[in-house]
Amino acid sequence: MITNFLLDHSALVPVAILLVALVCAVLGHLFADKPRVLWSLAGVALVPVFALTLVPTGRTIDEIVCTVQFSLPTLGSVELLANVALFLPPVCFAALASRRPVTMLAAGSALSAVIETLQAFVPAIGRACDTNDWLMNTLGALVAAGMAWLVGRRAQSGSSTGAMSS
Repeated sequence: MITNFLLDHSALVPVAILLVALVCAVLGHLFADKPRVLWSLAGVALVPVFALTLVPTGRTIDEIVCTVQFSLPTLGSVELLANVALFLPPVCFAALASRRPVTMLAAGSALSAVIETLQAFVPAIGRACDTNDWLMNTLGALVAAGMAWLVGRRAQSGSSTGAMSS
């Protein structure tokens, strides 16, 4: 239902991504000194990641299928932009909680690679891997790590602990 709506109104997708980023930044700033809350938010944010990527589709793929392609998102590319948005919240919150944005960027990219590998080698879930999905998830993780670094710096600007490290 949400996918159909977004496909019908693809111009709203960039707005939705900006809203996701804004909500992550606001919550990250509000809870910057509460790592347990941030870890909880990261965990909750992983639920849609797993639901949208690993829950079986009801069809079985009879062979290993992995599309190898690399393209950058455009304002009308709903699926590509959705893959960017998918990794924004978990990586942003984990980066803020751990104070390690570069490490969480790497973890987000690795998680996406594991998901794509499972999609390729577990035909029972009925999903096919796509290198573009990994690339867009990693782009989302990169944006999230950058946001977390900026939010962390802003939240700590008045404290004596200094800026976030990588």
